[in-house]
Parts: sequence; C-alpha cells; structure tokens
Amino acid sequence: MSIIAFLVIGLLAGLIARALLPGNQSMGLIATTLLGIAGSFVGGFIGTFFNSDGRRWDLHPSGLIFSVIGAMLVLLLVSMAGRNRRVRV
Repeated sequence: MSIIAFLVIGLLAGLIARALLPGNQSMGLIATTLLGIAGSFVGGFIGTFFNSDGRRWDLHPSGLIFSVIGAMLVLLLVSMAGRNRRVRV
C-alpha cells in the first residue's frame, strides 16, 4: 500500500468518525488525518480477530469500516481524557 493511499484512507476514516460522533471536535485537517490513521491501526487490530485466512495487511472493503470504528474509539478516548482535565489556578 502506498503512503498516499494510507493518508487518504486515514482522512476518510477520520472525517466519517467525526461526522458520526455527536459533539464539537475542534480539529483541523491534519489532526483529522492523524485520527483516521490511528483509527486504522486500532481497527486493523480489531479486524485481525475476525480474519481467519492469515492475510493480515491486505486491503479489503471491511478495512475502511474497521478504520472508522477504530477512529471512533480513539476519538471517544481522547474526548474522555480531555473532559477530565481541569485548569487549576
């Protein structure tokens, strides 16, 4: 897989995850792409549990679905971690 395809899939996964989750996620284009890339890794890890043919790194249609699910999980974890932070003066 080329780097450009990896970035495009990461951007798509990040955009879809941000659209599906309610709330205000103040992220730029680069942060959304990084969210999608992290989601691709998390989704790929989840997807290996359902893949029994031994090919772990191939592209398949469910890859984008698991990337979006992984990006949603990462976004939820980031929002929960950010919610607990308070500025003490």
